[in-house]
Amino acid sequence: MLTRLQISGFKNLVDVDVRFGPFTCVIGPNGVGKSNLFDAIRFLNALASQTLMEAAASVRDQDSRTADVRNLFHRVGGRYAERMSFAAEMIVPRKAVDDLGQEAEASITFLRYSLELAYKEIDDSLTPGALEIMKEELVHIPQRAAGKHLPFPHKVKDWRKSVVRGQRRVPFFISAEGEGGSRVIKLHQDGGSSGRPLRRPAANLPRTVLSAANAAESPTVVAARREMEAWRMLQLEPSALRRPDEFASPTRLGTDGSHLPATLYRLARNSGRKGNGPLKEDKAAQIYSRIANRLHELIDDVYDVNIDRDEKREILTLCVKDGEGTLHPARALSDGTLRFLALAVLEMDPEVQGVLCLEEPENGIHPARIPAILQLLRDIAVDTSEPAGLDNPLRQVIVNTHSPAVLLQVPEDSVVFVKPIEVVDDHDQFFKAARFHYLPGTWRAKGDNESDLVAYGDLLAYLNPALPKNSQEEAAEERRVVDRDDIQLLLPFSS
Repeated sequence: MLTRLQISGFKNLVDVDVRFGPFTCVIGPNGVGKSNLFDAIRFLNALASQTLMEAAASVRDQDSRTADVRNLFHRVGGRYAERMSFAAEMIVPRKAVDDLGQEAEASITFLRYSLELAYKEIDDSLTPGALEIMKEELVHIPQRAAGKHLPFPHKVKDWRKSVVRGQRRVPFFISAEGEGGSRVIKLHQDGGSSGRPLRRPAANLPRTVLSAANAAESPTVVAARREMEAWRMLQLEPSALRRPDEFASPTRLGTDGSHLPATLYRLARNSGRKGNGPLKEDKAAQIYSRIANRLHELIDDVYDVNIDRDEKREILTLCVKDGEGTLHPARALSDGTLRFLALAVLEMDPEVQGVLCLEEPENGIHPARIPAILQLLRDIAVDTSEPAGLDNPLRQVIVNTHSPAVLLQVPEDSVVFVKPIEVVDDHDQFFKAARFHYLPGTWRAKGDNESDLVAYGDLLAYLNPALPKNSQEEAAEERRVVDRDDIQLLLPFSS
């Protein structure tokens, strides 16, 4: 679970500090940095398992020049920032498994990971530059400080004690020392002061030290790595959602929505069978019934959801039955219905952990049904009033949007507003940077610092999006729907 993210020097994110709860809604106009925040999360996710250059190539580049890693750095005119830095506070799973299948048990589960990267020129002018690790650290956050670092509402005895566990005398799991060519990244053993740390020269490291840890030396680092690998960007594609699965297909939903039939089939089979015992069809049917009931919140005419198992072709197909008994395969369902189904399956899957990022969840959803998908997204996130566990997985949801319909429906303390502001750099040049603001009176608002609070004037476009026409538009013959007198009476503010 990602509880805080600090970013500087990455794209248009400079001196950004955002705290996250179980459910977070990032809202703002186009092009202000909402997607860049997701890109930063995606970049850290990739760095946990890939080389520096592979991770850089996996991040969306607005200029379509992914071969040049310099485009990830903040830029003013033709000048790039020298470094970019990240710091992520996170709650990690107590148990994990490394790449060799060895089990790892974290000695402490509340951690802070810091990483600083610089651009490194390559002598060969035909070869783009590379990334160089300037600093990498992983430290623990003591239990006594957990309340300060977890400001969102939660039950201390039930939820916090179930997720923030362990003690440690020595703070570092990964540390950095030295300057210039003598910089070293040290991987400390979980035993603390006993055991000599493994030293890695920083200048030529092709990947982060965290991404190469194993359970024998550093089980807590492995747990942190697995947590970061579980930060997923959901980009649910209709073509992937409509696709049937073979019997041998993966049984976990892909980030694009692929393997939806196989995932739902696995959930039903696992619910209806314990160990190697016989399948109890009534238990499996309960899973399909729960999915159908959830889908009924979006579409009234839903009687059943099921998986058609074609033994001859060895194909699994998701089908929805309407009130008249007509079966509709996935290929005949609307995009919004399929996205809703995928999220409903995710909500029921206890194997899904970590962070789920989703852009514009309202796409393909009727305005009257937006509350249903928002409630579903909130239900996917961990319930901080109950202990985390198999029935309450440690996962969170972060969405971004510019939809007034979404803003008006989400809880007030889940909202993070993004807007561009003009900043002057060290060279006296102006540039626009993303700034994150919060509603007054919510846990996200940082004391009395008014610069962190959203201006009420910025809310008007969301409260009354049907703005009045300008003089040129008024001269046009056509009349908008919103200009009708009977419609004006229904608006919260008349234009």
